[in-house]
Amino acid sequence: MSSVKEFSVEEKLASLVTLQKVESKLDEYKILKGELPMEVSDLEDEITGLHARQTRVEEEINGIQEFINQKKEAIKEADALIKKYDKQSQNVKNSREFEAINKEIEMQQLEVKLAEKHIKDANEEIAEKVQLLEKAKKNIGSKESVLKNKKDELDKIIATTEKEEKHFTKLSAEAREKVEARLLHSYDRIRGNYRNGLAVVPVLRDACGGCFNAIPPQRQSEIRQRKKIIVCENCGRILVDNELNDAVEVK
Repeated sequence: MSSVKEFSVEEKLASLVTLQKVESKLDEYKILKGELPMEVSDLEDEITGLHARQTRVEEEINGIQEFINQKKEAIKEADALIKKYDKQSQNVKNSREFEAINKEIEMQQLEVKLAEKHIKDANEEIAEKVQLLEKAKKNIGSKESVLKNKKDELDKIIATTEKEEKHFTKLSAEAREKVEARLLHSYDRIRGNYRNGLAVVPVLRDACGGCFNAIPPQRQSEIRQRKKIIVCENCGRILVDNELNDAVEVK
């Protein structure tokens, strides 16, 4: 049965420095892209929402148009009944029948007037909806133009950095495999606490390379010995001596 290799503290520190330098390189690419990925994603979501709104308005217009067509059919039916009753009125036998037919004609005429009012109101509603639709289409066109420009800008950056980014992403995965889980968890936690993503820093000019807090000479001596993991008492970053930091190169 093969035994799992135990890494010395110095080897662990070297792995952490490697990981930090690799991921700092990846951070540079993120900074280069800036807010573009988020802006592109937000614009895509916004345009999807605008398209959904446009579809909804178009469906509402179609529904109103269907309503208008129904009312036009009702007018046709009422007009046909008026003609029918008018013809019947010429052959009535008494005043009672005449009055009954006249009532039917009046009712159909009221139906026509009511249907015409509904059509008028519906046409006004359609006019309002059409304005909303045109506004929505213009808004979509404007947003799509902005999205295209931002996508083009992002694509140019990706095209120039994609190869290097893939390379350093691979190096990051390899470096992470060489750091024990507990230490990796601490590294990620510290890195997440700072905007510059620095979790492992060298001692520079007798001070922490992260927060610039002074490091006592005795503490610096312990750091140079590389016998244990030492963190800055002020910011909590993992400290390494400058010689080890300079010895680690990532390409």
